[in-house]
Amino acid sequence: MLSVEGLTIGFGGPSGPLALDDVSFSLRRGETLSLVGESGSGKTLAARSLLGILPRGAHIRAGHAIFVDRDGASDLLALGDAALRDIRGSRIAMVFQEPMSALSPLHSVGEQVAEAVRLHHGATRAAAAERCIEVFAEVGFPDPDRAYAAYPFQLSGGLRQRAMIAMAMVCRPTLLIADEPTTALDVTTQATVLDLIRRLQAETGMGVLLITHDLGVVANVADTVAVMRAGRVVEAGPVTAVLGAAGHPYTRALMAATPTIPEAPSCRVPTALDTILQVSGLNKTYPGRRLALGRRAPPVTAAIDVGFALERGATLAIVGESGSGKSTIARLALLAEIPDPGSRVVFRGRDGVEIDIGSAGPEALRAFRRRAQMVFQDPFASLSPRMTIRDILTEPLRVHRIGTPAEQRDRAAALMARVGLSPDHLGRFPHAFSGGQRQRISIARALALGPELLVCDEPTSALDVSVQAQVLDLLAELRRELGLSMLFISHNLAVVAGIADHVAVMRRGRIVESAPVDRLFLAPVHPYTQALIAASPVADCEARLDLAAVSLGAGEPETWPERFRVGEHAVPALREIEAGHFVRCAA
Repeated sequence: MLSVEGLTIGFGGPSGPLALDDVSFSLRRGETLSLVGESGSGKTLAARSLLGILPRGAHIRAGHAIFVDRDGASDLLALGDAALRDIRGSRIAMVFQEPMSALSPLHSVGEQVAEAVRLHHGATRAAAAERCIEVFAEVGFPDPDRAYAAYPFQLSGGLRQRAMIAMAMVCRPTLLIADEPTTALDVTTQATVLDLIRRLQAETGMGVLLITHDLGVVANVADTVAVMRAGRVVEAGPVTAVLGAAGHPYTRALMAATPTIPEAPSCRVPTALDTILQVSGLNKTYPGRRLALGRRAPPVTAAIDVGFALERGATLAIVGESGSGKSTIARLALLAEIPDPGSRVVFRGRDGVEIDIGSAGPEALRAFRRRAQMVFQDPFASLSPRMTIRDILTEPLRVHRIGTPAEQRDRAAALMARVGLSPDHLGRFPHAFSGGQRQRISIARALALGPELLVCDEPTSALDVSVQAQVLDLLAELRRELGLSMLFISHNLAVVAGIADHVAVMRRGRIVESAPVDRLFLAPVHPYTQALIAASPVADCEARLDLAAVSLGAGEPETWPERFRVGEHAVPALREIEAGHFVRCAA
């Protein structure tokens, strides 16, 4: 259905640099072709060229892309704007990598997804809304009706990504281009989405061009794979051949950088207990959205009686499905959002001074915010596009009135060097950097004030495996050298196994299991934890997951033994079954 030959794309004039050089690949109907490679290798550029949505300054210099579907054959690279508009969203759809920048902040998610049905199928508003809510349920929204009326900023990163997938699949396209479609999703939801795509392929013969850095996903869903580096395809072939016996050194390096859950995760035991962050009885309830005639929807509870202790110099990871409340806990811990009355969050600095964040005055909060900083999930959204990197890194120093302008500039240069970037790039803007470089800048900004506590909200979820490994190594190095304590939010269990000392598993606002990292991965007790670990894909075609079985039984309470079930009026307590290992279960 798709044959790309000799695709060459350059920037600037005819003599400008090449971003893609003689790229060729093909895709059969009903099959999945995966493009893999590090950031900047040209994967996304190749996919965008098929829909005529290249970035400014990029020009196609050579090549053909023959697309064959029910309406005949056409060269996508030679079509005009009007013809491409008819194809986009209906015959060829795309799931973009960064949903926060791809979704309009001015329209509800439902309106944006239903728009494609109205434009391409001529459906009425009511029919389009019905179809939209049906697809929301298919891609795993816990409350499709609420999601239809929500705006992008009201959804977690994982739910925004599900909205992008729903938008692409709502018109049942012939070819689906998926640019990191499951990056922000937990492993069970990932299995649900991948199983949905495979079922649609079986029903409609849809082809999938999958762009991903997760070789575990590639091993489980791809039929063929093309490995790209610096704008060229360096290795291609059936997935079993490429992953089973990689011939190119770059492919072997990618596989070596892929995180896996070790057989025996290491756990650093602190020599003396020194708690830096104590959380108890943490609750957060959001009011329901406004309905017609002055009515309100039921309130949404994001955190229910959450409690944990983070020891100084240690890393506590919070894992769980998207929408489980992980990011909410991170924001509440830093008072970026106000917790419900009765919640208690206590920070204890190196000087021994305790700050009860919920009742602290302005001066105490100002001191706390110097000592606790956050690395956000999406660096593209968290870095101002109107500020240079120098201004971004010196802004915390200016806010807290630290140093002279010259000292602030020197500090910015030192921070850039510390995270492995050149100080010569301080005058650039965020858009001039790759995703991995932007995340390094976010880490540098978080370090500007010399914090004691670093809260990392999915800091590597949007990065390819090689860059992800570099960022994780950087965080581990900073923790050792600076004595940082980290609250690490992630859905990637392989990443957590490599960086965390203690892990708390959340589901629907509650912690269901909490234990040292070695005990949690070697002997999980709660069925939801077991489901998460069982659903983690590995880069081995011989160990493919049964996606249908994983998605159907992915930690749903109906499948749990009675002692673990959470009822409407009966909630099992979090019990300590052995030292440091807590499980939510009946006695």
